[in-house]
Amino acid sequence: MKITSTKIGIIGLGYVGLPLAIEFSKKFPVVGFDINASRILDLQNGIDITNEVEKSNLTKSKNITFSSEISALEDCNFYIVTVPTPITKNKKPDLGPLLSASQTIAKLLKKGDVVVYESTVYPGATEEDCIPILEKISGFSLNKDFHVGYSPERINPGDKSHRLPNIKKVTSGSSKKSADFIDKVYKKIITAGTYQAESIKVAEAAKVIENTQRDLNIALINELTIIFNLMDIDTEAVLKAAETKWNFLPFRPGLVGGHCIGVDPYYLTHKSQSLGYNPEIILAGRRINDGMASFVSTQLVKLLTQKNIKINSAKILILGLSFKENCPDIRNTKVIDIIDELSGYNCKVSVYDPWVDSNEAKNEYGINLIQELQPNYYDGIVVAVPHKDFKKMGIKKIKELCKSKHAIYDLKYLFSPNEVDKRL
Repeated sequence: MKITSTKIGIIGLGYVGLPLAIEFSKKFPVVGFDINASRILDLQNGIDITNEVEKSNLTKSKNITFSSEISALEDCNFYIVTVPTPITKNKKPDLGPLLSASQTIAKLLKKGDVVVYESTVYPGATEEDCIPILEKISGFSLNKDFHVGYSPERINPGDKSHRLPNIKKVTSGSSKKSADFIDKVYKKIITAGTYQAESIKVAEAAKVIENTQRDLNIALINELTIIFNLMDIDTEAVLKAAETKWNFLPFRPGLVGGHCIGVDPYYLTHKSQSLGYNPEIILAGRRINDGMASFVSTQLVKLLTQKNIKINSAKILILGLSFKENCPDIRNTKVIDIIDELSGYNCKVSVYDPWVDSNEAKNEYGINLIQELQPNYYDGIVVAVPHKDFKKMGIKKIKELCKSKHAIYDLKYLFSPNEVDKRL
């Protein structure tokens, strides 16, 4: 293991893998691999549909190769796995992409190689699920012939302030020697510094509780919102008052989706249940957050009913589909649950999101995004995602899209209470 001869292979070029590949290419030769051939073609042409990397960074680097051919990885000796770790419909971990990536690397593994996993998993997954695949297929032995590490990703899609180099990186290795080397490699690109965890399991656990903690904090605020709604109290007003105390945590209610917060807690609860312990608080938080789309839909239907607007065939416009603002990422977006709920009432739902690729929305959810907004057309509007585009549009133009009798529900406090019919 020598820094000077390190050649890095990144497996998975999504929101995590691509920025990682670009940063490492400034210090090392890099091969960026993805099974999606169209994604590779886009990157080769300087196109990144995730908007995480500028075109100039894709085209000017001569130290990086993008490929969907496994053979392109043959000369690499430091592999980093950044594939998705989603959940199934039954809310169980889906390790399929992770295990497939492990099989791919195992076929290429050479003596002295290092494999680092960045995908979020439950504590123990790297050693219990991935390493056995590497050993079985390659015929090599861990810490004798090859080395493994875990360094959890901390990418925040759409965040232009907290970028990869200025976010402290947790690292770990299967031995002291490999842990030190892996840490040294990451230090080459992480200006914020690194933190070397005591073990791979500690690093895995640290990552999964980061998002579990955040999920629970949002769940508390969501539950408070439901209570305050029954009391006819504006939640935002309550939170602003409470925030005058120095140690009050500034969380806001809303839909909890995305690739991390709405998924990661289920990895931890799955592992906990397999060990015989049912994690009541974590699962309670998940139930509350997963139920917010139904709560929102019911509130909108009540609003429409109060205004004597016929629910059956009501024209509803959803502003925003991505799981967060100013970002094209639609992975595990909970806006889709609102769409499904309202469709169940036989409402005619239209979805508009200038940030989201229409082909991706169609392929992922079967949704045909509308490209133009019709004035004086909608019975109800849900401001689901606080894109800066909607803020710039302003409440006046949004109201012009509605019929004279209508209801506007603002989920993200984009507008003041007196400008909309209801806020979450």
